[in-house]
Amino acid sequence: MTDYLTILIIGITFFLAGGIKGVVGLGLPTISLALLAIMFDLITAIVLTLVPSLVTNVWQALSGTGGKVILQRILPFLIMALIAIWLGAYILSSQNITLLTILLGALLITYSLLSLIGINFTLQSKYKTWAGIVLGTVNGVITGMAGVYIVPSVMYFQAIGLRRDEIVQAMGILFSLSSASMLFAYRHQGLLTMEQAVLSLYALFPALIGMYYGKKIRAYLSETTFKKILFISLLFIGCFIVIKSLFISTG
Repeated sequence: MTDYLTILIIGITFFLAGGIKGVVGLGLPTISLALLAIMFDLITAIVLTLVPSLVTNVWQALSGTGGKVILQRILPFLIMALIAIWLGAYILSSQNITLLTILLGALLITYSLLSLIGINFTLQSKYKTWAGIVLGTVNGVITGMAGVYIVPSVMYFQAIGLRRDEIVQAMGILFSLSSASMLFAYRHQGLLTMEQAVLSLYALFPALIGMYYGKKIRAYLSETTFKKILFISLLFIGCFIVIKSLFISTG
């Protein structure tokens, strides 16, 4: 039986995570995972993020005007990411992934720091398809086993030259489809219970409220400011992942 304190903590967690997602277009599952992992095991924490992630990402995917063009540019990445989620879910159900999760956080920290000091990555046109296939596969495995959608998707979207609103919409497309795929994959692996599904549905409402106010803040940001906030957010998310993983491994 879920107590009122648990419900309150879940509500506050998803309101904050939704607000950050509204500003920079990402961070809802990762930040909520970092906070929820204090109270729950990793699998439960991931499952609680599924419904808020799915609905807020559909909203984000439909909020722009260039969806068709963006979809064409990220299609190889997207297809492989969705397929590889099932492999990641299988790994989560059968393996200890603490070390891999720590490495994921370290990669995110490194990428954020390089971007903040002005070192950016670009892909030539002839490499975009193959890079999309390889990085999409990596992204899907990480998503399935750690509940984190943003590595290396954000890096890839930056490298192929998407701008601020295009990046946000591309993340919405990827994250919404990934969330739906995760729901089926986790259910198939027996990782999703009815009580967890109800709590995840409840968490949607504070997440939507937070995202609404976060989007209002984003409207006032310049391209340069947006990118700075994005990379700072990724840096903190990377730190959250590492700290959470170390906490779990020593807890």
